[in-house]
Amino acid sequence: MTVLPDDGLELAAEFPDVSHEQWQRLVAGVLRKSGKDVEGAQAEEALSTALEDGLRTRPLYSAHDAAPAPGLPGFAPFVRGSRAEGNTVGGWDVRQRHTTADGAAILTDLENGVTSLWLAVGEGGIPVSSLAGTLDGVYLDLAPVVLDAGRDVEPAAHELLRLYEERGVAKDVARGNLGADPLGHEARTGQSYDFAQVAGLARLCAEEYPGLRALTVDALPYHEAGGSAAQELGCSLATGVAYLRQLTEAGLSVQQACGQLEFRYSATADQFLTIAKLRAARRLWARVAEVCGAPSAGAQVQHAVTSPVMMTRRDPWVNMLRATIATLAAGAGGADSVTVLPFDHALGLPDAFARRIARNTSTILIEESHLARVIDPAGGSWYVERLTDELAQAGWEFFQRIERGGGLADVLRSGQLGQDLADTWQVRSAKLAKRREPVTGVSEFPHLAEKPVERRPAPEPPSGGLPRVRRDEAYEELRARSDAHLAATGSRPRVFLAALGSAAAHTARLTFASNLFQAGGIEPVTEGTFEDSGATEVCLCSSDALYEEQAATVAAELKAAGASHVSLAGRPGQYPGVDAYVFAGCDAVAVLSATLDRMGVS
Repeated sequence: MTVLPDDGLELAAEFPDVSHEQWQRLVAGVLRKSGKDVEGAQAEEALSTALEDGLRTRPLYSAHDAAPAPGLPGFAPFVRGSRAEGNTVGGWDVRQRHTTADGAAILTDLENGVTSLWLAVGEGGIPVSSLAGTLDGVYLDLAPVVLDAGRDVEPAAHELLRLYEERGVAKDVARGNLGADPLGHEARTGQSYDFAQVAGLARLCAEEYPGLRALTVDALPYHEAGGSAAQELGCSLATGVAYLRQLTEAGLSVQQACGQLEFRYSATADQFLTIAKLRAARRLWARVAEVCGAPSAGAQVQHAVTSPVMMTRRDPWVNMLRATIATLAAGAGGADSVTVLPFDHALGLPDAFARRIARNTSTILIEESHLARVIDPAGGSWYVERLTDELAQAGWEFFQRIERGGGLADVLRSGQLGQDLADTWQVRSAKLAKRREPVTGVSEFPHLAEKPVERRPAPEPPSGGLPRVRRDEAYEELRARSDAHLAATGSRPRVFLAALGSAAAHTARLTFASNLFQAGGIEPVTEGTFEDSGATEVCLCSSDALYEEQAATVAAELKAAGASHVSLAGRPGQYPGVDAYVFAGCDAVAVLSATLDRMGVS
């Protein structure tokens, strides 16, 4: 029997130490087999993944990847959390959004796990006059209310305060946020409103309602306009600093002004980037508070919202999975409140099932996965700590760029901010078009026969400012063309996939081509003959060796049989009769659009 030493386990003691250089040599050997002749750091770089903002994810991190000390939870720089206890007491605040005066849906949410309400009030939301009826039956001393009222912030805020008084809610018990966000509203609509009313609400909250905040620093408009994580951070910092200036000019202390702000960020299915973003946001705001002379006020209160940009209209069920990963990332990143958008958010008003799944997403992660029991579970990871540091630096640089441009209001009104966000989205759009950033159910593994999910139209959100983008928008346009053709003719546009040789030779490229064409709403036909397929377009699918032997002959035979256009699944080569090539990394959107054009599908 082996007796373990008293000083603990030494499981790796008999294994020799391995150096970073040895690992790089092994990587180089593997890459050499795939045709890449690189050595040392270049071999490691070949396995790196480019992110936005000039960041890269490397394949290996170690204790040598230095990052600033993150501190302790509840202490500056608050990287590990704004509160010493984190979310361990009761989990994060489960905050659900409502845009209609549906009191029954609100009560159902609150009775089944939701702990606070986020209400769109005014234009594109619940009328201010209907707020009392909408909150009928809600225990306002237990359920915090967060308003999102745009230009109607003052009447909406005073109506909520009136309800507190009418229903006997003590001023020191009221919790939530009045939701004033002049710069966020301008980013959404292109219209500004007077900050004087906001300053009055902030003063009132600071002096009489210790549990209420008056302002929201909403970074979602910049995320939804196509901005990167660093741009989202930079815009939120610039907004927060602008509000600090205006609040202190109105007579509040820096401590009071910081206490009136709540920050809202997107949470995406890129879990590590989301975790790093929330941690970096706290570090950056702590730096702002320190420079302003109030380091103890630098604990940022964060509200994370699952990204509307990642929500798809086709195969919306996959949105449940995206939202689950995003919620996990928000919780692990230390968000104080999390809103899970229902999976059918992009289609209209969510139904009862969608709302139930949304609220249960947080419940499962908190109650069954016990995610909230650990403070900053990603902390200490060399990768996460390094990514947090790099993202914080990139976000600070973008914030400084905004400040050099005169502040957020100036760069927003000049169009410079919009152009920066558009440039970022253009680069990302190219990746989406080439399927370098896959969208499951849309650009990858689409399901043409799926039954459309239909919902009642949602109120039109405020517009007129920065655009709202979606990852699925280019493919959605193609699918809409296909749907119109189906409605008019009874069938979808078709392409015949001509598989050459054995299954071993053609399966991989047949699968690739089938996915590619379905992403544009084009039905692939793989059985029978070309003459029976009803298609005019053909795509050859096989191995390079069989292409050399048969491609030219088969292409000629197909054109003689009536094929108007023959493409080939594979890299461009010299094959007479082949008109185009489709391959991994090609611009799928351009290929599919041109194919529909040739078919006369408008």
